[in-house]
Amino acid sequence: MTQSDKGGAQLKKILVVDDDPALLQMIERLLSTIAEVKCATDGLDALTIIQAGYIPDLIVTDVMMPRVDGIKLCQQVKKMPQTADVPVIMLTAKGHPKDVVTGINAGVRYYLTKPFKTAELVSKVKKTLRID
Repeated sequence: MTQSDKGGAQLKKILVVDDDPALLQMIERLLSTIAEVKCATDGLDALTIIQAGYIPDLIVTDVMMPRVDGIKLCQQVKKMPQTADVPVIMLTAKGHPKDVVTGINAGVRYYLTKPFKTAELVSKVKKTLRID
């Protein structure tokens, strides 16, 4: 896929963060049809990628990961001036209402529980990035 879509505009950038390699690959394949996708294996890896200058238009992250979890990642992203306005979609097995509130309080735009419907994820991503 080229750096521009059919309208010639720059592709949106998505940073996908998950410690499950199979799920990470599946989400990358799914979302690469609508945006440029970069993957990270946990929150620390994602923060390193961002600090190296990759500023995504959207972050899609799991919650439960080693080193830096998705909640801490979201909190750190919201503290950095260059990423404070980057929307975050949380994908997680943690579906208790308390977990959802924790995610929303950390700055998450959408909170999807696993297993999730791929069509719902694509819809939320397109809506967040304002892609038709």
